[in-house]
Amino acid sequence: MRILERHKILERNATLLLVFSFLVVTVGGIVEIAPLFYIDNTIEEVDGMRPYSPLELTGRDIYIREGCYVCHSQMIRPMRDEVERYGHYSLAAESMYDHPFQWGSKRTGPDLARVGGRYSDEWHLDHLRDPRSVVPESIMPSYGFLEDRMLTGEDIVQRIRTESMVGVPYSDEMIQLARADFMAQADPYGDREGLEARYPKMQQRNFDGNPGISEMDALIAYLQMLGTLVDFSTFEPDPTR
Repeated sequence: MRILERHKILERNATLLLVFSFLVVTVGGIVEIAPLFYIDNTIEEVDGMRPYSPLELTGRDIYIREGCYVCHSQMIRPMRDEVERYGHYSLAAESMYDHPFQWGSKRTGPDLARVGGRYSDEWHLDHLRDPRSVVPESIMPSYGFLEDRMLTGEDIVQRIRTESMVGVPYSDEMIQLARADFMAQADPYGDREGLEARYPKMQQRNFDGNPGISEMDALIAYLQMLGTLVDFSTFEPDPTR
């Protein structure tokens, strides 16, 4: 009871309450932040993760530009209902090359962390052209105009260099061949061997089925890659992290 009586002093004195609140937040912040200065890496390394290919990276930029992240998160929580619906819970390593990452809590539409390979290119094409043609209850706007916006990849080298500057491990070879790789991934007859060596598990084809490389090609290439890099049939979490 004495503690409760003393607590009333804090409740009735705004200045004292502010001071003690600040002290509690400070101590809590130090406890959470200080250990980070004494460990080499806060992200568990996972086999299969790699930087985005030039075409995938372009598609991701379009995804962000069009505000897709506002309605679709890319974060599966480790709860039964989430895992049964979407697949394995999200790993921090899956977002290690994301600037910014796409984790979130708002879901107007389903989570897209594991959407890669779940639907065909044709399904994505129909869905982006007219969402209600495949999901009648959808309130998503149409993105059919992406088919008409053609890409040349002329600025992709600079874009890759920027990612490299913030820590994404693109090699000199990747930077040098960025535009060629950009063109080749959307070309079924492009340099598949070189692309596979630089970007394992990349998918190479004409994604929208039309001549040239459009923003639709890039966006579908990005969506078809999501959640496909890590082999969860062999993945074992590190209990020390």
